[in-house]
This record gives sequence, structure tokens and C-alpha cells, in this order.
Amino acid sequence: MTGCSHNSNASTLARSAMADLFGQCVRGHTLPQQLYTSEAVFDFEMKAVFARSWLQAGHLAEVVKVGDYITVQLGKTSVVIIRESESSVRAYFNACRHRGSMICTSEKGSAHRLVCPYHQWTYDLKGNLIFAKNMPADFDQSRHSLIPLQCEVVAGVIFIGLSDDVPDFGEFRRQIEPMLAPHDLENAKIAHAAVLPEHANWKLVMENGRECYHCSARHPELLSSFRDPTEDDYFEGQPDWMTHFEDICRSNGLINGPAEGPWFDILRFPIKDGVQSLTLDGRYACSKLLIPSGEGNIGTLRWATEPNAFSHALRDHAFTFEAWPIDVGTTHVRAKWLVHKDAVEGRDYELPHLTALWSATNDQDKWLAENNFRGVQGAGYVPGPYSSNDEKKVIDFVNWYLDSVQSYLDN
Repeated sequence: MTGCSHNSNASTLARSAMADLFGQCVRGHTLPQQLYTSEAVFDFEMKAVFARSWLQAGHLAEVVKVGDYITVQLGKTSVVIIRESESSVRAYFNACRHRGSMICTSEKGSAHRLVCPYHQWTYDLKGNLIFAKNMPADFDQSRHSLIPLQCEVVAGVIFIGLSDDVPDFGEFRRQIEPMLAPHDLENAKIAHAAVLPEHANWKLVMENGRECYHCSARHPELLSSFRDPTEDDYFEGQPDWMTHFEDICRSNGLINGPAEGPWFDILRFPIKDGVQSLTLDGRYACSKLLIPSGEGNIGTLRWATEPNAFSHALRDHAFTFEAWPIDVGTTHVRAKWLVHKDAVEGRDYELPHLTALWSATNDQDKWLAENNFRGVQGAGYVPGPYSSNDEKKVIDFVNWYLDSVQSYLDN
């Protein structure tokens, strides 16, 4: 009992310290230094933010056949996502119920059974323990199944929740499904995937990805076909070309939005005049289209989900960005390019053409986030104000983050 009391007191003190630290935040400004640099804050965020959020974690295109799996790493926690049947995808903590070893040690693979490499404890695809060698007669296998996570699939995209304390998924599904379904990502394939380690706090990575304030100075490749919202704010105003764009989308049977919720933001918006897709030359990246019917420039459907992702779906391909925090100063960015499942490399698409724009943009953003993190760690850092226009989405992200933390501290 004494030990329990001590742990409870320590936990109370830790929560009190976090409450004091977060109490220093000023809305509309960057965060206090420790929120970007403290290991204790990072560990707290894993419980207060990430364990209570839906995390975009992959695509059906990555787990096509029964037994196909992918793994993702969040802090010290590994998760395996597996195609359990033709109609079901499941997610589990990637930890054996014997002594905790990681079961799946690769980023992707395929298996009829999940076998721990340490002592060969074996689980079926439903997570049930089906073999454990030389255990006592009273050992109950049914009590040692893999620990499941919440797992939802919508329009070909996989989301996971690490606890039961996550928002209702239904409203997000209701909003995004009719907007994303026409792009048919359920019948897409991964043409290319890359993991980019960034030596920066995850919030700086996501803040960078939530604004285009820096685009004109730092992203010439992106702006070869992407319309810069800081030059003409089509998120707020309604120029004639935006009305024309909406008419084209409507004639293609597409919904533009915006659709917004506490943790998501979905909007179809135009790319530059005279271009077909988000590529360096503005031409389609893949000739076998995800949306083959209809005519005209339907722009890009962008969806962003807190805390870790943004994505673009176009007529010809899709690009997705996931940020996975590893420690306070390391974030793994997972970038994926999707094309129609029947598209053939070398005939329907060329990888350099498909990937060049976002590869260049990701490399530039990596430098920006890492440089930002180096500066934030120094003695000269003082929280500064965001632009209420050009960094509105950053303000929304930071406010969501602060609200998530406060709701955790209030419980």
C-alpha cells in the first residue's frame, strides 16, 4: 500500500508540473521551449495526445492478401496492422504476451501465423495464442492473446486508436467517405514508399506541414503546379476561378467541402491553371487514372488529421504523409505514392516523374524542421506570434493540441 501511495503522489506531482507548464502557453503563439525539447513532455504526449487520437497508419493497398502486415513505430511502442481475412484488417500491439519481445521485426511482410522470434509463441491472425511450448498444465492460452487496438478502414485508408479513449470515428467516416471514395484507393497500389528520419520535434514537423507561409521562398518544385494560398486566399474568398473550379467538380459528381471536425479537415481545391496533377511538369504522373471518367481539372482532395497526417488525392495518383514521433528530437516521416493497381511501371508511370515533386518538398521540409528545432533549443528562443492568415491551420493544430492536453489533465 505504501508503494501505491508513493506512485500516486508522484503521478499527481507530474500532472501538476505539466499543468503549470501548459499554463504558460499563449494562444496564437508558438509553444514554450520545453514543449518542444523536454523528454518528460514527450512521454506525457504519448499518453495525453497520441493514445487518445486516431492515427492515420496506412492503406489497404499495403495489406492486400490475408496475412499481409505492416508495422509502425510510435515512441517506444510498435504496432502491427494485418489483413486478418478478406474483409477484415486488425491491429495489435507488436509485443509477445510471454516476455514482451517484438514479434514482427520488419516494416512489412506476410505470415500465416505470427510467431515470436524469441521462444516461438505463436498467434493466429485473430491474435489468439495457439502455441506456447512447455507451459504448465494449468496455463490458460486464452488469457494471453495479443492486445488489440482499435482499427478503422475508410475509403481504403487505415486508422488506428491505441486506447478506447479516442473520438467517435463515425463523423469523420460520414464526411470523408463520399469525398474520397471516387478516387478508388481501395483499388490502388503503393508505387513507392519512403521513410525520412527528421531530427526535429514532431510538432515542428506538423506545424511546417500545416502552412504555406514558407512555400514561395522554399518550395519552387511544389509551386510549379500547386496554387499558393498565400497569394490569393481561396480558403476564405471566392474568386471567379474558384467558382469555375467548383462547377467542374460538380459536373464530375465530386464533393468539394470543406468538411471540418475537431480533429480533421477535408477540402478539394484547385491546382494551377493549365496543369493536370501535382508533378514538376504539371502532367499526369500516371496515365491509368484513379478517376477515369469525367473531364476537366478536379484539383486535389486534401485531408488532414490530427495529430500526424496530411494527404492529397488527385485524378491520377495520391500522396500521403504520416509523421511518427520516435523521441523528443526524432520524427519519422512516412511518404507514400499510390496509383491504380493495374498501372504498370515503365508503361503507365515512371517513378522519378511520380515522386520528384513531393520528394523535393519533403527534403526541403526536413531541412526547415531540423533548422527550426536547432533554433528552438537555443537560449535565444522566445515564443513568437503566428500569422493569423497564412498560419491559420497551424493555429488550429496548436489549439487542438492544447485542448487535447487540457482535457487529459481535467480527467
